[in-house]
Amino acid sequence: MEVAKDRVRAATFEELAMPLFEQLYNFAHWLTQDRSEAEDLVQETYAKALRGFSSFQLGTNFRAWIYRILRNTFLTSRTGLKANIPLEFDDSSEPSAGPDTPETVLLERAQQQVVQDVMAELPVNYREILLLCEVEEMSYHEIAETLAVPMGTVMSRLSRARKALRDRLRQKLQGETHA
Repeated sequence: MEVAKDRVRAATFEELAMPLFEQLYNFAHWLTQDRSEAEDLVQETYAKALRGFSSFQLGTNFRAWIYRILRNTFLTSRTGLKANIPLEFDDSSEPSAGPDTPETVLLERAQQQVVQDVMAELPVNYREILLLCEVEEMSYHEIAETLAVPMGTVMSRLSRARKALRDRLRQKLQGETHA
């Protein structure tokens, strides 16, 4: 009887978890900036999630639950949290607005590099919330569950993170035009 329950639990876990694999890996890679470390982080996340799956309540937000496990695993793997985790943007899924010329490609890449540089300068809690909202497209509620903070904190932190990103981008771009 217990073996049957374990099989059902494992099948349910697989059904919920496997569709999120690529998203979890991408988030882990953004956090770690190392493919091997990201793979290890996702593997450890899945192992912890499977071990603790009995504590997950079906019908609640599995995505937020497993992202929280990944985030907590990442945070506990760091001593003093590195403040400057560089970020890379995967532009392979970007739709093209029109015919690409060498000039437009160069300008787009330069703009992406500026955004990457500015994102790398932001504090971890700002980068994290921007990634969850803008890249992972989580709702405020999902972000609150993932980060274990109140919804108001999500909104205010996201607002401050967007303002910091905007201000630093403006500074950087104005500095380049004056140079």
